Amino acid sequence: MTKGLPIIDLSSFGDDEGVLNQVAGEIGAACRDVGFFYVVGHGVGRDLMTEAFARSKAFFALPFADKQRLAIETIGGNRGYSGLLHEALDPKQGPDNKEAYNVGLDLEPDDPELLAGKAFRALNAWPDLPGFRETLLAYFDACAALGARIHRAFARDLGIATDFFAGKFDRPMATLRLLHYPAAASGAGERIGAGTHTDYGNLTLLATDDVGGLEVRTRAREWIEAPAMPGAFVVNIGDCLMRWTNDVYVSTPHRVVNRSGRARYSIAFFFDPNPEAEVAAIPSCVGAGDSARYQPILAADYLKYRLDASKPAGL
Repeated sequence: MTKGLPIIDLSSFGDDEGVLNQVAGEIGAACRDVGFFYVVGHGVGRDLMTEAFARSKAFFALPFADKQRLAIETIGGNRGYSGLLHEALDPKQGPDNKEAYNVGLDLEPDDPELLAGKAFRALNAWPDLPGFRETLLAYFDACAALGARIHRAFARDLGIATDFFAGKFDRPMATLRLLHYPAAASGAGERIGAGTHTDYGNLTLLATDDVGGLEVRTRAREWIEAPAMPGAFVVNIGDCLMRWTNDVYVSTPHRVVNRSGRARYSIAFFFDPNPEAEVAAIPSCVGAGDSARYQPILAADYLKYRLDASKPAGL
């Protein structure tokens, strides 16, 4: 029975075939088991991570009216501010006690896909905070590079060309999401910061502060904690990649419960494919005599379906 999440060191992971095979084996084993793992030695600078958290706290400290001017409903394209109780990842548990701010692929105003009105193509919206845009875009780019490296390991583990995913993630529907979970009021008990859910895309890179709260449900249906590990990312598989791998990889339910009495901050990077990428079962993941468990679907259609389902009734 899994009692903790694997820790995988990427510090030697480059072009060496032997290291690629080793890392791919470790990642593949985690993806088939609990669907979560930590990565260390990942190449995203500690100073950049620290600065991103500082910018996040500055944003959430703004007056509500300033944040609401960047509301996700106004900005579109899954970008902008999502207020408290605005989402319900598990509708049975009610709205989530969190607020968030999303940044997507940074586009120029004359980008052809933006002008054509393609799904999930929009301009980012920026608060009037010094250094905010520059820090978040640098963090976005660093996480995208790390996500691409990890996808090379996925491909090797799955027995396909290591560049299989490269052309499907060169203009991704990736989302960098700042998250703030307020402390529960005195005597209010624990609050569900994020209801039980699986992530929607291919891969999530999560950085957290020192306040715990992330819990993962193993295949044995046992809830285990994913404690904060300074400088590390918690990595998990999303439903899109599970679908791509015909359920060879596991997208695992998880939740956030803030029991600390303190505010909690985290930064999630959701690595979703290009909108037009077709998500269809990888042939090596379909056994002889078996068939694909899911019909092919465009990545943008799948993401829209999942995001729409997370909105509380009446919103």
